Amino acid sequence: MRIDVGALSDPERLLFSSYGVTAPGHIDLEGIAADQGIDVVYRALDGCEARLVRVGDRGVVSVNSASGNLGRRRFSLAHEIAHWIRDRDRTAFACSSDDISPHDAGAKSIETSANAYAGQLVLPDYLVRQHMGDRPASLSHAQSIGKTFEASMTAAAIKLIRLTREPACIAVHRQGTLRWFRKSEMFPSEFYLIPELDPDAEAFTMAFDGSRSMTNSRRGPAHRWLSGPGVQRREIEYQSLGMGGGETLTLFKIVR
Repeated sequence: MRIDVGALSDPERLLFSSYGVTAPGHIDLEGIAADQGIDVVYRALDGCEARLVRVGDRGVVSVNSASGNLGRRRFSLAHEIAHWIRDRDRTAFACSSDDISPHDAGAKSIETSANAYAGQLVLPDYLVRQHMGDRPASLSHAQSIGKTFEASMTAAAIKLIRLTREPACIAVHRQGTLRWFRKSEMFPSEFYLIPELDPDAEAFTMAFDGSRSMTNSRRGPAHRWLSGPGVQRREIEYQSLGMGGGETLTLFKIVR
């Protein structure tokens, strides 16, 4: 594998230069934590997803064992490793689910930086790009990324949107109302997401029936999801996933 080390971010350089990571299976977060002087404990936590306590050159990270998603627990550990490396003036952190989030909903600035660092530890660009290849952007593709890197579906979808060269977007709705979204660099800036789901959209039904299934990719008129000049003449391809709790994740891209 040929890697331009100078183009890597700090967490990517840590993986590649310090730990020789050249494949997804090499990303051993617990091993990295141990090498950095951190003991990792999985236990039930009340009111937060992870905690870091620093005593001198040693630290203890507690990760909420009640978080049933492996990808979530890995991101929480990566987030605390980021605090250990970046925020050495602090002796303790107690990070909530809003703080530890790849989409940063409600996160403070110091937590946003830790999330960005964690995102590159779990899903380093130099490996994700290799995995993506020329495959088109879709939730099925994001699912493959998540499985390969042991990452959450949300984190994998965000990474895909960051790296794709297609005019694509992901959106999370809660009970039909837009909660957050991310657009790719190629997504037209003149188009805006409609804040409420179309009642005829499969995602709308999924939000209220508790479904955790994934739809097939479909094509349809863009104006059901977007507003903006000329949107009536545009067409999108879209795919949705029920995430439980009234939430749905949809990836769509402009195809005409």
